[in-house]
Amino acid sequence: MSHTASRRLALPLLMLPLIAAAADAERPLDPLETLTVSATRLRSVPDFDVPASVTTIGISGDNSRADASITESMAGIPGLSALDRQNYAQDTQLSIRGFGARSTFGVRGVRLFSDGIPASMPDGQGQLSHFNTLGAERIEIMRGPFSALYGNSSGGVVQLWSKAGAEGDPWRAKATFGSNDTYTLGVQALGREGPVGYNVAFSRFDTDGYRDHSAARRDSANARVTLNFSDSQRLNLLLNYLDIPQAQDPLGLTRAQWDAAPRSVASVAEEFDTRKSVNQLQGGLVYELLFGGGHSIRLMGYAGNREVVQFLSIPVATQNAPSHSGGVVDLDTDYDGLDARWSWSGALAGRPLELTVGANFDEQDQDRRGFTNFVTGPNGPVLGTRGVIRRDEANSVQNVDEFAQAWWQFAPRWSVLAGVRHTEVEFVSDDHYVRPGNPDDSGRVTHSNTTPVGGLMFNATDELHLYLSTGKGFETPTFNELSYRADGQPGLALTLRPAISRNYEVGAKLKTDAGIDAAFALFRADTDDELAVARNSGGRSSYQNVAKARRQGVEASLTLPLGDVFALDVSYTFIDATFESSYLICTGAPCTTPTVRVPAGSRIPGVARHQGYTRLDWHEGEWNGAFEVVGSAGLGVNDPGTERAAGYVIAHAEAGRNFELAAGRLRAFGRIENLFDRDYVGSVIVNEGNGRYYETGIGRNFLAGVQFQWRP
Repeated sequence: MSHTASRRLALPLLMLPLIAAAADAERPLDPLETLTVSATRLRSVPDFDVPASVTTIGISGDNSRADASITESMAGIPGLSALDRQNYAQDTQLSIRGFGARSTFGVRGVRLFSDGIPASMPDGQGQLSHFNTLGAERIEIMRGPFSALYGNSSGGVVQLWSKAGAEGDPWRAKATFGSNDTYTLGVQALGREGPVGYNVAFSRFDTDGYRDHSAARRDSANARVTLNFSDSQRLNLLLNYLDIPQAQDPLGLTRAQWDAAPRSVASVAEEFDTRKSVNQLQGGLVYELLFGGGHSIRLMGYAGNREVVQFLSIPVATQNAPSHSGGVVDLDTDYDGLDARWSWSGALAGRPLELTVGANFDEQDQDRRGFTNFVTGPNGPVLGTRGVIRRDEANSVQNVDEFAQAWWQFAPRWSVLAGVRHTEVEFVSDDHYVRPGNPDDSGRVTHSNTTPVGGLMFNATDELHLYLSTGKGFETPTFNELSYRADGQPGLALTLRPAISRNYEVGAKLKTDAGIDAAFALFRADTDDELAVARNSGGRSSYQNVAKARRQGVEASLTLPLGDVFALDVSYTFIDATFESSYLICTGAPCTTPTVRVPAGSRIPGVARHQGYTRLDWHEGEWNGAFEVVGSAGLGVNDPGTERAAGYVIAHAEAGRNFELAAGRLRAFGRIENLFDRDYVGSVIVNEGNGRYYETGIGRNFLAGVQFQWRP
């Protein structure tokens, strides 16, 4: 880890004098439990009473999953798509209501948080790989207009929250073993000693991979230590560690390759030994304090370092071009941030009111270097080995945001939630690799925008709530999208403009004493200056602005108890995502002048028009089980719509049993995924320049596991 990174990890400690001063400011009067906030940042108002689409998924220790990835817990959430790449060198392809579907790696267009610490950088690029679900308590997913209150690139928000340790909580150890020599091992220490609560979780995931050349290993650790100074004052110390020493990258397949052998890889993956390694360490402090009169403050500081090295399959001749950055990407990223907010719960005109005002600052400094993915030997190029340097630049992104929101129940059955956020994002790049044929690519650009949102809620009955909401969204290009100009000339694509969206939603929520929980929403997002691919060539993706795009559709979900032992979960999503303006793109290589027209009305690739999910749970005594059916319509793979992955319907089944022992509680479980062994495309790489669009979903596979819980 760099010296700069170690200094930044100490940044949250600078909050301690402020915390000490706040702790002495006034004797706290109210109970701390009301500080538990929802995805809407409201302390005293449950999600059921706000005009927004919010889903909370509890993560139980008695599940029948491996707990290897957060996406295992996100199946069936309406509006959310988490596609199965079977490629651990790339993050899950995550999108919400069609936002983020264009991402070929990482997560874009969706804002990510882990225990309140951003997992999305200031430019909107994020990753899920360090989310540790073994120690998690819940996942919160927000869709729709109010996502904009979280800042740049908020087409939706995903937050993972760790459980706060309490007295008497059990410790546990968990192990799973499955197909493709896959295993997971994990241990969690959870509890509270006096004023100190703790939740420390370690896990390892190891697999040979379903496809050829797709083996991976991931070690993860997450710690949350809570210092409870009083009933209404606490400090959370957060630490997260991730190590992926090597994850092989099987790349995508062409249609012909997929038809012939879905588990194979393109020969270039093995020739260039495509792979990725990641190492990340971050820490943070979150201080919360309640004062008399309904006042509260929250202070958060964090810092971290993430190192990524990735080997790509770019032809040697292309890498040898003077202006090319090579076939090995080496990123060393330091990041940090601060967030401060004040909230007040009171009354206006005798009716309940809650206000929140805050500001945050985030920054990312990245040393980006490129090397050839070969060395020249006596018999020609030796592939799969880091060679000479071809790129060396220092990139930084900063954002400064201010936000405010207010909820007011202005009548017995009516309430309003409104907010506004101002965001300013600055990009700076200093090029240190200037050579003949490779000129200085330095540059800078600043984008800013103000995003207002508002919603109205009507409580038709205590069980049925109706709402409408609207707001403005803002998405800047990421640094990766700024890296290359569409015309093939050197320098950053500083003429790219942020995408601006106008979002609308009408919905209904139902929650009954009988356990019925249902939601329905109609949504629409109209986007100006949509960011889309202009060309893919030589391992480089260049982007352009498309004048108009539209995403609209329907979400529905239902949880229905069926007697004492069964429960049914059903969800459905329809999304019509289209480019509303025509534009030109490149489809061949080399190409610097776009000539292929994408007509207005073309579908945005990577977005399924229909998604459905059904799960039947059974629980009786110490036994439980479930049967799931998951379906998706086909996926477009490129802007012209010349190819398409077929839709699919697959099924999963699981069962488990608990055993009460003198020393603790033992759980044994098993799961079969893709029960009927259907071949299907699990994910697509949108606009992949070599036509290798298709990533194979996993075939029938088996998982068996045991978990032991005990009280120390």
